[in-house]
Amino acid sequence: MADPITPVLTKRWLSPNSWRLSTYEQLEGYTAVKKALRKPQEQIVALIKDAGLRGRGGAGFPAGVKWSFMPPNEDKPHYLVINADEGEPGTCKDIPLMMADPHSLIEGCIIASYAMRAHHCFIYVRGEVLHCIRRLQAAVREAYDAGYLGKDILGSGFDLDIVVHAGAGAYICGEETALLDSLEGRRGQPRLKPPFPAAAGLYAKPTTVNNVETIATVPYIVNGGSDWFREMGTEKSPGPKIFSISGHVEKPGQYEAPLGTTLRELLELAGGMKDGIPLKFWTPGGSSTPMFTADHLDVPLDFEGAAEAGSMLGTTAIMVFNETVSVPWAVMKWTQFYEHESCGKCTPCREGTFWLAQVLERMVEGRGTEEDIDTMLDVCDNILGRSFCALGDGAVSPIESGIKYFRDEFLALCEDNKAKQSESALVGAQA
Repeated sequence: MADPITPVLTKRWLSPNSWRLSTYEQLEGYTAVKKALRKPQEQIVALIKDAGLRGRGGAGFPAGVKWSFMPPNEDKPHYLVINADEGEPGTCKDIPLMMADPHSLIEGCIIASYAMRAHHCFIYVRGEVLHCIRRLQAAVREAYDAGYLGKDILGSGFDLDIVVHAGAGAYICGEETALLDSLEGRRGQPRLKPPFPAAAGLYAKPTTVNNVETIATVPYIVNGGSDWFREMGTEKSPGPKIFSISGHVEKPGQYEAPLGTTLRELLELAGGMKDGIPLKFWTPGGSSTPMFTADHLDVPLDFEGAAEAGSMLGTTAIMVFNETVSVPWAVMKWTQFYEHESCGKCTPCREGTFWLAQVLERMVEGRGTEEDIDTMLDVCDNILGRSFCALGDGAVSPIESGIKYFRDEFLALCEDNKAKQSESALVGAQA
């Protein structure tokens, strides 16, 4: 088992009324912002760089480096945008965090906005989670009333306004530039890059887009320091992480552990496989990351370890499937999701996901052929790296990895179809 750590990101979650300002302040809340506002902005950015905090939204880009892309002058308004869309299948970490401890996100927003000289922050939340939006709005009101938001915060001369914005339930708006289009009131579709958001983002002004968990981690780094943060996790992927574990486990839920923890260790925390049925396959970071098998139980779940094993850490949305689940069926369900959620802007994704879903549906219905497997791989090859954003790449991941590890299951469906055709032909000949 990994060295146990005192909970960091989740330490307040089980406290009574953990979402209230009074509870947050009793448990070291808003102490980091008081420290940060007394330091030069460049020093805060350097601290986040030294800590090695990497984006928790999937890509793992170093947060401090991203912050440093923001222009140092203030001749244009600067914006901080929080990506709280969390639409990746299997991902359930940001919404529980905002429900249980919304002030940690708000405090992180204040510190990050100050570091990047932004005076407006937008928190873009998935529209379906109305309960979460209401709780976050209530927390923002509490922060305004206590003087943590608004004009001249804590007498520092720094002003900040936070707006909680409800999305309309589009998966594509998890992509940062589509999110910005949605925030501006347009249909959520990815933008051509460059220009990147740091140069021309929201309203064509310098903008940084960060994930909820990334920003909620910032106050702990300010209080604890970069060396303390690096004591957890691995050298290149330091710090604690919230892992969402769902599927065939005894105790699904959110588990905080250091980056580099393995699935074997996480399964122990989650009570093991449900009903003792063995593990068959699993996703390390949601359905858009290539699947792993039981042979990957000891892969270190950090950005480097997952990549070396042939997948991605993603959002650490671990979906666990036992031996009762058909891989082609699961892959078909994921592909149907991507077909539905494609924004339609680019041809490879729009057309490719449609045809992949058609072929998979035919195979699962028992009408597939061996040629269909090669056809799907060919379509995947025409989508991968050629779509406007990462949705296309994510859509092909379960198909390519499913065929890689479980090709025999796809072939079995084709053999069943051959047998049915032979039987039908025999009956026809006898008739």
